[in-house]
Amino acid sequence: MKQISIDIETFSDVDLKKCGVYKYAESLNAELLLFGYSVDGGEVQVVDITQGEKIPSDVLTALSDENIIKWAFNASFERVFLSIWLERNYPQYFSSYSINEDTVGNYLNPSSWRCSKVWCAYMGLPLSLESAGAVLGLDKQKMSQGADLIRYFCKPCKPTKANGNRKRNLPCHSPIKWQTFKAYNKRDVEVEMSIQKKLSRFSVPDFVWNEYRIDQMINDRGIAVDTQIVENAIQFDTMCKEELKSSLKEMTGLENPNSVQQMTQWLSENDIHTDSLDKKAVENILKTAPEPISNALKLRKQLAKSSVSKYYAMKEAVCSDGRERGMFQFYGASRSGRWAGRIIQLQNLPQNHIDDLASARSVLKYGDYEMMKMLYENIPDTLSQLIRTAFIPRQGYKFIVADFSSIEARVLSFLADEQWRLDVFESGGDIYCASASQMFHVPVEKHGINGHLRQKGKIAELALGYGGSCGALKAMGALDMGLKEDELQPLVTAWRNSNPNIVSFWWDVDRAVTKTVKMHIDTETHGIEFSYKSGMMFIQLPSSRKLVYVRPRIGENQFGSECITYEGIGTNKKWTRINSYGPKFVENIVQAISRDILCYAMQTLQHCFICAHVHDELIIECRKDVSVQAVCNQMGRTPPWIRGLNLRADGFETMFYMKD
Repeated sequence: MKQISIDIETFSDVDLKKCGVYKYAESLNAELLLFGYSVDGGEVQVVDITQGEKIPSDVLTALSDENIIKWAFNASFERVFLSIWLERNYPQYFSSYSINEDTVGNYLNPSSWRCSKVWCAYMGLPLSLESAGAVLGLDKQKMSQGADLIRYFCKPCKPTKANGNRKRNLPCHSPIKWQTFKAYNKRDVEVEMSIQKKLSRFSVPDFVWNEYRIDQMINDRGIAVDTQIVENAIQFDTMCKEELKSSLKEMTGLENPNSVQQMTQWLSENDIHTDSLDKKAVENILKTAPEPISNALKLRKQLAKSSVSKYYAMKEAVCSDGRERGMFQFYGASRSGRWAGRIIQLQNLPQNHIDDLASARSVLKYGDYEMMKMLYENIPDTLSQLIRTAFIPRQGYKFIVADFSSIEARVLSFLADEQWRLDVFESGGDIYCASASQMFHVPVEKHGINGHLRQKGKIAELALGYGGSCGALKAMGALDMGLKEDELQPLVTAWRNSNPNIVSFWWDVDRAVTKTVKMHIDTETHGIEFSYKSGMMFIQLPSSRKLVYVRPRIGENQFGSECITYEGIGTNKKWTRINSYGPKFVENIVQAISRDILCYAMQTLQHCFICAHVHDELIIECRKDVSVQAVCNQMGRTPPWIRGLNLRADGFETMFYMKD
């Protein structure tokens, strides 16, 4: 046996979508129902565990054998669930890859597991088995009855008189459905194997599978949660919302002031007309609303704050050892290969701006609601800012939080050879001040001479690096930051005039992509290679990883100009044809290279206990004697495949997660 393809069907009383596979699998009520598999591409077998069939011993042995490759679509589900199931039911076949100091002891080694979902993501394909099969035009497609069958057999059911008040459906309750379910399980293995066969000419590089192994290790390790902080935050939130509702009812006379319909009607009766109460609409009303109205809207704004829902997600998903696991989806963003957040979504946690963050956290930890009210006027906002601090290192350890400084700006400047920017990074200067100085031809210092221009430099840097114009500035909040409408276009012009090599880079890439797609030939610019094969365009990065664009062709954009189009997952999360052009491809390239640099840092620091990562930041759980500077020095090492790029990593140590 060299490899085995696997698909399993399972039951648990834990909500998989809310809690993730780790909490789902560790439930005492979790069961393996069906085990579909194929050895070395042979006939698919389905083992009916529920009705007493046994998995062959050589297959059980293969699950822990690191010399046998295990394939599955979304393999982390199979690996994690089978880890716990195997340890409970066949401990003699289970082996972990943990050391005493690590927290991955309950799981099979991911080094011999491969995920065809990752393969699809690498190839720019949809991330569901059904959609990927459809796009690839497979002979055998995923069975459409799957969702109904999973709902029937894999989840608890509502007790009714009609079903005899049972809380779960078993094969005996519908033998016909059960036979269909077994056929469905078999078909999933067949579809997964067909995907492998279809993509066999475009294998995922071994170094990407090594990145996947590190990703799975980080997900297995998880990150500890201060459950007292979580419980108190939920309690404070409940108490505060009751008080806010009561105050709002008294102010407005409404039965439910949290209702948009009731609140807009009340505003209308007070000569304020609006169809929306979203954040932007409320902020506009507050600019001119008289005090009684503004007070009511401010209270409602607090009441409507949803970011504290993260605490509820933490409580739902925390594992029995107090750690949150499975929060990162490898290759979740197929255009760059970056991670996507899952469950708690660490990538979009609220920022913390409270000066005395530790003191505020102590009040919450102690559970003193009255003290919280006395010290902090806006409790929902305070709780929101404290969400990060609920993540803590385990006993006797600390966090080192380290991130790259201006990583995308450095990569973009390096690829485009924009020398003045490279000089700024080399000297350790402030890119926002330097950009403003370059744009306005005056010296700019933070909190110093012409310091007011730094904000314009910052907004320009954040919005304009990938071809953005006035619309990008607005989307980045330029008007909210005090810039005027008539300042936007001059700002765009000034930034582009200051960065001629970056602008040239956009259009060099545009020409290279267009030539490759039109003529199906290889092109190259700025060290980036473009090629066309089998109806796909490939962009080879310095790391040797490739970005893939499915069925590219020449199309027409909204302005009637020629552009590149390709098939991919659009903003509506559906498979569609997408328009693109040079600056957008540059954005993909820069973000992809930045992602590869982070992966390189993960590899060089994998001997440390990386327990989470957010954008370009690593959160490391380590002994208290580990040096922050040593970690930052290691993280800031330039990969050998992009020699000459000036990198810098900054970090700090803390006993709870925060932004420095």
